[in-house]
Amino acid sequence: MRILVAGGTGVLGRVAVRGLLQAGHEVTVVARSAERETAIRAAGATPARVDIFDADAVRSAAGGHQVVANLATHIPKASRMAIPSAWKDNDRIRTEASANLAHAALAAGAERFIQESITFIYADAGSEWITETSPLEATANLASALRAEANAVRVAESGAKGIVLRFAQFYGPDSHTTLDTITFAKRRIAGGFGKDTFVSSVTTDDAGAAVVAALRAPSGIYNVADDEPVTRKEYAEILAKAIGTKPPIIPPRRMARLAGGRAAALARSQRVSNRRFRDATGWTPKTASVREGWPAVVAAVTGP
Repeated sequence: MRILVAGGTGVLGRVAVRGLLQAGHEVTVVARSAERETAIRAAGATPARVDIFDADAVRSAAGGHQVVANLATHIPKASRMAIPSAWKDNDRIRTEASANLAHAALAAGAERFIQESITFIYADAGSEWITETSPLEATANLASALRAEANAVRVAESGAKGIVLRFAQFYGPDSHTTLDTITFAKRRIAGGFGKDTFVSSVTTDDAGAAVVAALRAPSGIYNVADDEPVTRKEYAEILAKAIGTKPPIIPPRRMARLAGGRAAALARSQRVSNRRFRDATGWTPKTASVREGWPAVVAAVTGP
């Protein structure tokens, strides 16, 4: 199939594009610069210099493609995540650009539109498993994810396949968020609140493989997470052991209420189930949990 990918030069996108090419698909990747075009060609894909905020240009680029995938994001670095304005570009991608790509997919007669999203929009579920029908509670900096999802739903309502992939917290050796997490762990700074709250994760390799698997999924919303979520206490201990330091002292959940804003989301317990996506596509994560994943990623980042 011919597949147009927006966000194909990002952390998730690079892995997804590689998997799509290995599966024998013809992949066009949106590029914003000559440097990105060179990297795309080197990977074996075809670059398309397109401004994803230009509806006409996006519609033209989508012509002749059977699948359009929007994997584009602009997640701010950890040091800026608490600043509301730092999410402006990400919000615009998930609203304006997502709408442009979804409309272009329909105009091109594409069979399928794939939209990335996140599991952070789920409400706290304690120790219960979170499924795709669990209650949502998107904070201000995450609300745009729901608007992006609505674009995929509209594609499905128009008769093509509309797929939403809600990714858990992903990590990999070339992710700036992962590098920030390691830096904070070395300083013994906790990444959330509440020792017994659950954290769901997925490696960038498994997330990329999920994009490939989404080509055989029926329309719908799917969680993409590893098999074994862990408590925040265990998560901190696993990461600390991998980098050779002591785990941080994890603040109690009540501290998140005092911090307010984005901190509230960092106190949620999210034990996310991937069962629906596994059953629909046969996808399975190669890394079952952070117990195996974090030591491997830290080794890749820091070397022997």
